[in-house]
Amino acid sequence: MSVRNLVQEFSALNDPRCGGKVKHRLIDVLVIAVCAEIAGAESWGDFALYGRSKQDWLGTFLALPNGIPSHDTFRRVFMLIDTGRFEAFFGSWARSFGATLDREVAAIDGKTIRGSHDRGREQAALHVVSAWACDRRPVLGQRQIGDKSNEITAIPELLDVLDIKGAIVTLDAMGCQRTIASKIIEKGTDYLVTLKANQGKKFAAVQELCATTYFSRSSAHQPMRDETDDDHGRLVRRRVFVCAGALVLEPLRDWPGVKTDLAVKTIRHVGGSDKTETDIRYFLSSSDGQPEILARAFRRHWQIENSLHRVLDVTFDEDHCRIRDRKAVQNFALLRKIAINLVRRHHESKASLKGRRKMAAWDNRYMEQVLTGNFHA
Repeated sequence: MSVRNLVQEFSALNDPRCGGKVKHRLIDVLVIAVCAEIAGAESWGDFALYGRSKQDWLGTFLALPNGIPSHDTFRRVFMLIDTGRFEAFFGSWARSFGATLDREVAAIDGKTIRGSHDRGREQAALHVVSAWACDRRPVLGQRQIGDKSNEITAIPELLDVLDIKGAIVTLDAMGCQRTIASKIIEKGTDYLVTLKANQGKKFAAVQELCATTYFSRSSAHQPMRDETDDDHGRLVRRRVFVCAGALVLEPLRDWPGVKTDLAVKTIRHVGGSDKTETDIRYFLSSSDGQPEILARAFRRHWQIENSLHRVLDVTFDEDHCRIRDRKAVQNFALLRKIAINLVRRHHESKASLKGRRKMAAWDNRYMEQVLTGNFHA
């Protein structure tokens, strides 16, 4: 069971506190924090409050030799835990949710935790890059972006700890880098990355190829997908063209593994207005087979925005959290993702994620089901 795997991973973490002064086992602190986060806790004080209110139940499976840790203990532990090892253990635990599906989209994108800035220390808000499995829907891993770094350096570090062989990794324009493309190919998977004008000759070459091949008046090429939706009061038509001619473009000759380019023409009409907007986006991919999968993959990428980043803000109120210590912010962000993975896997529940968190807070039996994944017990 994933909770058993989680405990095993936590047990392998080195306790960063001084041995002679430790009153509470590290595993007890971490498990209480996971349960509290699932139940809606938003601060160190909430962790301690949850622990005291559920002490009898927690005592059925935790040692608790000195009772429930104080809010200072929770704060100190999460300020001291090595963030890199914690993230590596999370990635290992995330694999217990099942192997990557063949050609599953693994979306990678960054998010800023806005409340983590500190003007007094001249400290900017922390930015974290996460990986998301679009079919199975767990968070696969995260990496912090350093104050003097960016996503370009964080993404390869994240890829190192992911088990995504056979998937399609999707990234926005920030991930359109040779080193990242090479790293993805080394992982035994394919990439689909957004190509924008800042790529200079590469963008111009793809744009010209698509303009003459697909978008000229004399073109006889039909889109791989041609779909329309009218959600949110607007009518949108998307025409997706897949071309296997990227290899013939001189500016792409040295690009690692590129075999296919995509052009997506979006025609958008907002209800109640006569204005129509047209936009064309371009993508590069290392895959040369099953173009219909690539045609779907670029839209699935945005699930990470709606199903992860928006959930972190709306359901977990992440942006309003005012924890400022860098390690604590990063470790707390990972704690939220542990809670998301555990709560979300109750696929048969019709309750919202917020509703499930409330049920887990109120009902110990449901919390046990969330922790173990055994919802039929």
